[in-house]
Amino acid sequence: MNRLIRRKLGLALVIVCCGTADVLATTGQWLGLTEPVFDVVLSLPVPGIVSSLAVREGDFVKTNEVILELDNRLEELEVDRRKFVLDNRKADWESTRTVFEKSNSVSRDELLKKEADYKIAVAEYETAVEQLKRRRLISPGAGVVAELKPHTGESCSAYEPVARIVDTRRCYFVSNVEAQSSVRFKPQQKLALEIDDGDQKVRVEGNIVFISPVVDSSSGLQRIKVLFENPEGKIRPGLSGRIIPE
Repeated sequence: MNRLIRRKLGLALVIVCCGTADVLATTGQWLGLTEPVFDVVLSLPVPGIVSSLAVREGDFVKTNEVILELDNRLEELEVDRRKFVLDNRKADWESTRTVFEKSNSVSRDELLKKEADYKIAVAEYETAVEQLKRRRLISPGAGVVAELKPHTGESCSAYEPVARIVDTRRCYFVSNVEAQSSVRFKPQQKLALEIDDGDQKVRVEGNIVFISPVVDSSSGLQRIKVLFENPEGKIRPGLSGRIIPE
């Protein structure tokens, strides 16, 4: 269960819930944290040795861009073998079908068996291709490589986190507000935000894209998410800030 820690800080009431500190001051400002809209940790579904790295930390990658590859010589050979079998099964099935259509020297059962052999070969070839694809780590979206753990020649275990991709061009401001105050917030409502960046305070505008349908029973808080644009990456996700009342 979430722990609720309350303490008085001057005129403000500090509420710590779910690891996020939210302040409801007498001015009506609510504190929260910024986070990227796209932030994923990637892993491979199979073990292997890293044969090549296509990117470095700090590089921007596009959707479906290769990040790294595992050793795949055996998988490539298996694809070639299955392709050879597939081509032969296809040719055998097509020639049998031609004979069946032109004469009675081939039975229907024999034709159906040739067709089944061909379809099995198709499935085995596609399986081999899929196994080869699993030796590549592909980015599911565009973003910056924030972390890349393995080096060339190192081994990777299946489902071990190896890379993190973050897109900071759009961010959320996440705040937990008291249920009594949350009634003033509506979906798509525009809000002014003030983000703390060292000694500077950066002002941006965003739209509410999510209001939690439930109130946390232990804290009496309701979570809201405000989406704002950050095309130049001036605001670093993880910084704290506040909602500025109208």
